Amino acid sequence: MAEPTVSSLLVDFNSYFASCEQQVRPELRGRPVGVVPMLADTTCLIAASYEAKKFGVKTLTNVAEAKAKIPDIELVVARHELYIDIHQRAVKAVDEIAPVRRVLSIDEMVCDLPAGYKSVERAIGLSQEIKRHLAQTIGEYMKVSIGIAPNLFLAKLASDMQKPDGLVVLEANDVPQKIAHLDLRALNGIGKNMQERLHSFGVRSIEDLYRQTSDQLVTIWGGVGGARFYRKLRGEEVAEPHNEMGSLSHSHVLPPELRDPTSAYAVLNRLTQKAAMRLRKACHTTASVSVKVKFLNAPTWDASSRVQATQDTLDLLHAVDAIWRGFPTRRKAVPLQVAVVFGDLVPDTAQNFSLFSEDPTKRRLNAAIDELSVRFGKRAVYFGGAHAALDHGRLAIAFNHIPDIETES
Repeated sequence: MAEPTVSSLLVDFNSYFASCEQQVRPELRGRPVGVVPMLADTTCLIAASYEAKKFGVKTLTNVAEAKAKIPDIELVVARHELYIDIHQRAVKAVDEIAPVRRVLSIDEMVCDLPAGYKSVERAIGLSQEIKRHLAQTIGEYMKVSIGIAPNLFLAKLASDMQKPDGLVVLEANDVPQKIAHLDLRALNGIGKNMQERLHSFGVRSIEDLYRQTSDQLVTIWGGVGGARFYRKLRGEEVAEPHNEMGSLSHSHVLPPELRDPTSAYAVLNRLTQKAAMRLRKACHTTASVSVKVKFLNAPTWDASSRVQATQDTLDLLHAVDAIWRGFPTRRKAVPLQVAVVFGDLVPDTAQNFSLFSEDPTKRRLNAAIDELSVRFGKRAVYFGGAHAALDHGRLAIAFNHIPDIETES
């Protein structure tokens, strides 16, 4: 019988933001660390070290709650430029050992196993070499968990099964026995709503899920996604559908001193200018603008507007200003977070601009602003509505978006 083979190797950095801080600041090593967007008890942790997780403090734990559980927790304001720099060096280091197929997020990447390394034994050896090389080139506090499997889906699951510093192999014939103890939501693609839908069909465990036929999963998923999931769970490599850029967004948690409508609007203005520059660099236009505000003590407010396809900063600022006129004037409502979202994105090469609205002067102005901002920084030139928020709305790392320091600082 042929020896089982594997194809995907997923590298997952453990408690990435906190580990970066512990790597560059030796005084934090071995201590409970929480990474926060700002020093305020009303915000939440965006990362926690494993020393903090032992006390039940994790990502999204409220700072006041974290302090109550760990009075001596070290709170560190996030430094996204540092995390991006270490990420770029880490990708290079991993690629020197095994070719990186795709970067999945700031702390995850998947590698193709080279010819001759597809046996389980040789893949394990390659994984151990990756760990050693990262420790030597990036630092000993940058621990990773590695998952090895026939496809990306199972490799991701394997990397989550042993943390920190894990190494787990999932072969096709290991499923479902080796993962039967896991919750359904441990599987990538099953969130709260899908879990409830599976429960409504009598599927309450991974073993229940594995027993379903492909047609049954198509019914549960309501489409071909169920058939794709059936194949991925059995170790088949399933090509993901091409995902066009559908939206672009920026958000910012407001520090206590900016939690009023006037300051919140200034931050929103700053975010809109950043997003417009990013939109142009991505060579897209938008036809939909949305604004969202989360409050500390009131329900979330959001509103949107259709616009003629554009990538012009001034057009987008006018759209945001028009939306903001509907901002609720609750006397005691305290804004906590603001966000702007550009939707209905289309590559500008495919966009038919109106002959009457396209203004070459605007294009030249935007190009000049972008060039000056890149060369001399965000204070060089900007629209005045953002003046009170120039030190806010800084770049931040989202789960599936690694910022471009050049345009998003």
